[in-house]
Amino acid sequence: MAEIKASYRRLARRYHPDVNPTDRQAKDKFIAITEAYHFLLGVVKEVEISQESIESQTPPPTASDTAKASPPKTKVTRKEKPPQPEPQLSETEKQLKWQSYEQLQLLLKAQRFPRAIALVEGLAQRLPEDPEVRQWQAITYQRWGRHLVTEGELDKARIYLKKALRTDPHNRSLWSEVERDFRRLEQIY
Repeated sequence: MAEIKASYRRLARRYHPDVNPTDRQAKDKFIAITEAYHFLLGVVKEVEISQESIESQTPPPTASDTAKASPPKTKVTRKEKPPQPEPQLSETEKQLKWQSYEQLQLLLKAQRFPRAIALVEGLAQRLPEDPEVRQWQAITYQRWGRHLVTEGELDKARIYLKKALRTDPHNRSLWSEVERDFRRLEQIY
């Protein structure tokens, strides 16, 4: 499940319409990637449910079985961010989420950043546990911060860039974009 999510996020960042505003194929690929991701999540959940039902049918191990069992092997791996469970959304919430996403895309394209921020903050209040909404919120802050840098409002830009990092601190792509924006800020100073 974690591999699917990581691959999806990597590909979604690469082909996101905001990253490639002039490439129509990127938008089509992004849509296809998102549909494939949701399909795979459904398949994985079905497999997990069927495995749970099989495990519930097997009898628990006896004392003699545990005595014969070999000691568990310890595997050392690097510490990763614990997987976040997908929030259970009602159909109304799902519809609200995706309609808001479409509206957010239009606002960002039109560079109507204050309205985009108001929209995404309202959505984040409604769906506080949704990682995608948190990511959209961070991206909106970053885009507004970048716009403020070009407008010369450097103090305000710094505030929104930092806010983007606090909102989605595990997003490596966002960190690299914000780092690039901070370099531009330093060059202007």
